[in-house]
Amino acid sequence: MAYRVEMFFSYNLMTGLFSTMRVLFSKSWVFYVVLMDVLDCLEPMRGCHLPVAPINGHVKQPGDLVIGGTFPIHVDRSYTENTFTSKPEDFKCKLLDIDNYQKMPAMIYAIEEINKDPDLLPNITLGYQIFDTCTVLRRAVEGTLWMLSGGKESIPNYQCEQTGIFAGIVGDAASTRSILMAHILGLYRYPQISYLSTSPTLSNRKIFPSFFRTIPSDVFQSQGLANLILYFGWSWVGFLASDTDYGQLSLQAVKQELINAGVCVAFIETIMTGQADRNAPHIVKVIKGSTAKVVAVLASKPDFLPVVEELARQNVTDRIWIASEAWSTSNILSKEKYQHVLMGTLGFAVHGGQFPGFMEYIYSLHPSKAPNNYFIIEFWEEFFSCKWTNHLILDDGISNKTARDCTGEENLRKSMLKVEFGITFNVYTAVYAFAWALDSLLHCQPGKGPFHNECADILSFDPWQLLHYIKRTRFQTKDKTNIFFDDNGDPPALYDIVNWQMSSTGSLEQVIVGRYDSSSTDGNIMSLNHAGIVWVNNKTMVPPSKCSSSCSPGFMKATIHEKPICCFQCVPCPQGQISNETDAVNCLPCPWDMWPNVQQGACLPRPIEFLSYSEALGIILVTIAIFSSVVPLGILGLFIYYRTTPIVRANNWSLSCLLLISLCLCFLCSLAFIGYPQLDKCLLRQVTFGLAFALCISCVLAKTITVVIAFKATKPGSQLRKFTGVRGSYSLIVLCLLIQVSICVTWLSSSPPFPEFDPNSQSGVIILSCNEGSPTAFWFMLGYLGLLATISFIVAFLARRLPDSFNEAKYITFSMLAFLSVWISYIPASLSSRGKYTVATEIFAILSSTWALVVCIFLPKCFIILFRPDMNSKGLLMKKN
Repeated sequence: MAYRVEMFFSYNLMTGLFSTMRVLFSKSWVFYVVLMDVLDCLEPMRGCHLPVAPINGHVKQPGDLVIGGTFPIHVDRSYTENTFTSKPEDFKCKLLDIDNYQKMPAMIYAIEEINKDPDLLPNITLGYQIFDTCTVLRRAVEGTLWMLSGGKESIPNYQCEQTGIFAGIVGDAASTRSILMAHILGLYRYPQISYLSTSPTLSNRKIFPSFFRTIPSDVFQSQGLANLILYFGWSWVGFLASDTDYGQLSLQAVKQELINAGVCVAFIETIMTGQADRNAPHIVKVIKGSTAKVVAVLASKPDFLPVVEELARQNVTDRIWIASEAWSTSNILSKEKYQHVLMGTLGFAVHGGQFPGFMEYIYSLHPSKAPNNYFIIEFWEEFFSCKWTNHLILDDGISNKTARDCTGEENLRKSMLKVEFGITFNVYTAVYAFAWALDSLLHCQPGKGPFHNECADILSFDPWQLLHYIKRTRFQTKDKTNIFFDDNGDPPALYDIVNWQMSSTGSLEQVIVGRYDSSSTDGNIMSLNHAGIVWVNNKTMVPPSKCSSSCSPGFMKATIHEKPICCFQCVPCPQGQISNETDAVNCLPCPWDMWPNVQQGACLPRPIEFLSYSEALGIILVTIAIFSSVVPLGILGLFIYYRTTPIVRANNWSLSCLLLISLCLCFLCSLAFIGYPQLDKCLLRQVTFGLAFALCISCVLAKTITVVIAFKATKPGSQLRKFTGVRGSYSLIVLCLLIQVSICVTWLSSSPPFPEFDPNSQSGVIILSCNEGSPTAFWFMLGYLGLLATISFIVAFLARRLPDSFNEAKYITFSMLAFLSVWISYIPASLSSRGKYTVATEIFAILSSTWALVVCIFLPKCFIILFRPDMNSKGLLMKKN
């Protein structure tokens, strides 16, 4: 802000001076007046100056070339309420983070190692300026301007102290702070290499032309975290993200990846970094109230720490935490009091390289060796929980009444100090990237330089000249790790997947259980040792995290109104369909010849249904048909035996015998409808039925007409006598039968019946039946029988009043009435039945209608012959009623 004020003021001042000069040379008579006006304007500026705030929280070492570094050594600050009635208090940092502190010695160690290397930057000494940003934006800007100003006072656009050529900055950790720093450093093209800033925004070379990093972009981490969640089948996930660029941009990337894969977001809560408690009570309330068991946290460890404190206080222990690389290897979160909360955490960690000698360097740190580096003193006090004598720090969070005095005999080598090699290695390689770029600049050959064939001076180069070499830097560390930057300033993406497990000492440790490598040549980007993962509460099975319970086979998922797609209800598959997998979205129909089992989880072969001789219904119908066919034959034998008796002779003996034979055929034709429907059976069964009944009804009609003619021919001179003979009756029968034959021949020749598998009419079975080919022909054939029966009924009804002793018209009337009633009832019954029951209905109609004829026509005669022989006399039959 101060820089903008100064530039604005300078611009207006210069504009005024140029305007004055133009007036001076054009109109000399007003020179005095204009000059006085300028002096009046300059008079108030004599006491104008930029306010300079005291700079604290830094350490530096001079050198020929100076590399800056920013580290969030402290992870919290003192929060005071500004009343604006008095001067606000100076900014105070507190709570030193041991993990973050280790990054600073990594930079110092790398610089000292480079200074000792005779082959790298020979005769050039590297110095450093390290600044504690305290996880605050204001401190990041302040530190950047402090380094650009020479490391004494923070004055924009001025370098007030010459301690060496400033090369660039290694930092910062947080993306938000790096973005702000990159805006400033990009104006001057000072190189900036971050070791922990992962925001994808920083890959934009148009906005951040001088930014590089030794940690992969969040684009890769977002894809990796999404793949990790999908790998374990979690579809109901909550998110915590800090309100920084790192948290919000990472959140958007991961969320989009998961939504595209069908995962639902249970909740999204923002960690408010501007609040002392990071709104932890509200966040914990949301977590406890959600059914999501997996929570991904995209925040730095200082931002997540208050939330973990609140989770531990409320004893929230049944969640699986997915950690971003910003806190996945945190020592401060691995403390014993957080074990029950963070046990089983899975996360992405920066792949840790090895640089031999660093641990020895860490063990050699001691306050007495660097009395001016109060960071070491504070680290010593924090790590050993003691108070260094005669040392006053701003706020260390340790009570002076309870802390013991440090003796100086404490030994880091014997302590339980854990070094986070992933991020410290990034710091180490960032320093070496500067060193190798400076070395390339140093060894530039005159006449072959990149800048119009010129070489830059190592002790007076411009920032953009060094930037040219950093873009092309490619080197190999001592552990054979290749370091280089792509066109966006990003390194290759390589992560370790860590699992927080209980160590043998009773503390939490991060165990590597997999790797995520975006440059994998075999296509296996993510590899996991599933058996090596320990979950919350030491469980070995993967805990589920779903909004709704899984739908078992036989069910499919149905969405719930106004609920995410992952919240669903399980509904059974429709009839005829199955789902053979868990959480099926749709049910699939079975093949036509198969049907679902009871659970609707698999398709089974459909049983083929037809009216067979082996089932109970078929056996009953066959038995009835055969027994019934014997009855007409028995009556025929009775008639033959009593053929000379008046009752037999009076009822047209020959027609009666033919009628009884046709009735037997009618009973037997029903057997053609039972059994496996083969082609020949389908062709003959309806035809046999039609012809047998046509013969039967024709005989009944002939008998009826013969009776009528016999009574009408008694008048003298009647011409009807010639029709009373057998020839006339048989002629009528043949004519009626030929009509039915012609109908059947036409039917069989045009559209013959055929066997058909019907999978749709009845659930669970395939109905094997005879397709009649032409329903019109079938009903026409049946209608013709109805027509014959109707004619017979009408004629018999009209002849019912003739002398009872001489005719059987009354019995024929009842028989035709019963016959027509059966077949009229058959029509709706056949249309409402399915499968084998349709066939059984027709067989029942055949048997019933045939029995109606037998009973109504022949039963009275048999009764007289057998039980009333006194009535079987000529005199009685000739007697008028």
